Amino acid sequence: MNMSVIEREDGFDRSLLVEVMAAEVHLAAGELQVGSRTVPVRDGVVRFREDSGYNKSFALQWNRFKTNQIDAVNGTHLSMKRFDETGWRIEELAGCSVLEAGCGAGRFTRILAESGARLVSFDYSAAVDACRENNGKFNNVTLMQCDIFDMPFRHGAFDYVFCHGVLQHTPDPKGAFMALARLVKPGGRLSVDVYRKDGLIRPWKSKYLWRPLTTRMKPERLLRFLEWFIPRWLPVDTAIKRIPYAGNYLGSIIPCWNYYLTDLADEQKVAWAIMDTFDALAPAYDIPARLEDVRAWFGELGWTDIEVRPGGNGVVGNGRRPGEASEGAV
Repeated sequence: MNMSVIEREDGFDRSLLVEVMAAEVHLAAGELQVGSRTVPVRDGVVRFREDSGYNKSFALQWNRFKTNQIDAVNGTHLSMKRFDETGWRIEELAGCSVLEAGCGAGRFTRILAESGARLVSFDYSAAVDACRENNGKFNNVTLMQCDIFDMPFRHGAFDYVFCHGVLQHTPDPKGAFMALARLVKPGGRLSVDVYRKDGLIRPWKSKYLWRPLTTRMKPERLLRFLEWFIPRWLPVDTAIKRIPYAGNYLGSIIPCWNYYLTDLADEQKVAWAIMDTFDALAPAYDIPARLEDVRAWFGELGWTDIEVRPGGNGVVGNGRRPGEASEGAV
C-alpha cells in the first residue's frame, strides 16, 4: 500500500496505522479491516475491544475525573514532573512514532501530543473515551481500545514506547513489559513504571489492608462512599500525616491519598484524594514489583542505557533497545 496516499480520516492517522500494524490495513465506513479482522471505529476510537473487562473501575474513574490530572487544567506541573522521569527530551519526539500503553484520561497523552510525536494511545477500558474528549483535537493522535496482551502492532514498530501507571494493574506485569518491549525499534526507547514492593511501612500501603473488601464492592458503590467519606476525613488525615515520624505509621491504617504538600487548589486536593483513593482500592489487580525485578526484566533483553530507580509512582525503568536508531529517534 502506498503510504503517500494515506490521509488522516475518521479521527486517526491512517498512514501511521499502515506503518505500525502487524497486518495490512484497509479503511471502510465506520470500520477498519486489519488483515482478516474487521475492527469497528466508533467516536474516533479504533475498538479492538468494546468492553472494559477487568478494568471497569478505570472506565468509571477516568470518565468521572476526566480533566483533573491535565496540567493545563489544574495549574500544576504534576504530570510533566512524572513524564520527566522518562529522561526523554520533548523536542526530540517530534515526528517520531510513539506508543502510549494505558492512556487513561490522557494526562500523558496531552504531553506527547503537544510534542509533535506521531502518537498511538490506547487503553484497555472505556477510559479511552475520556482521553478522546481531552485530546481528540490533536491531528497527530490515534486512539484505540485494546488489550496490552493482544496488541495489533508489528514487532519493532515504534521509536518510543511509554507505559506509566499501568503494569501493576495487569494480571502479569512482567508479561506486559515484555509485550511492550517487542514493539520498540532497534535503537528505540522504552519507559515504564510500576508500583514498588519493598517491605517498608508507607501510608499508601494501607490499601492492602482494605483491598480484600473493596475489590469485592461494585465500583460505583465504592466511589459513592469515598465521595462522602474523603471530604470529611481529609482534614483529620492531613493532621495525622503532619505528625513527625509517627504520622508515617498512623497514616498507614486508613487509606486516603493526600496531596497537602502540592500546590493544587483546595478543591482539587479533595478531588484528587477521592480519585486516587478510589484508584488504590478499586482495581482488580495491584501487583507491585521490586527494583531488582525491573532491572532483571531489562537485563533479560540485553538492552543498553538501562536506568531503574525509585520514582514518583514506585519504580521507574528506562532503557534502549540495541541497534541503530531510525532517523529522528534518539
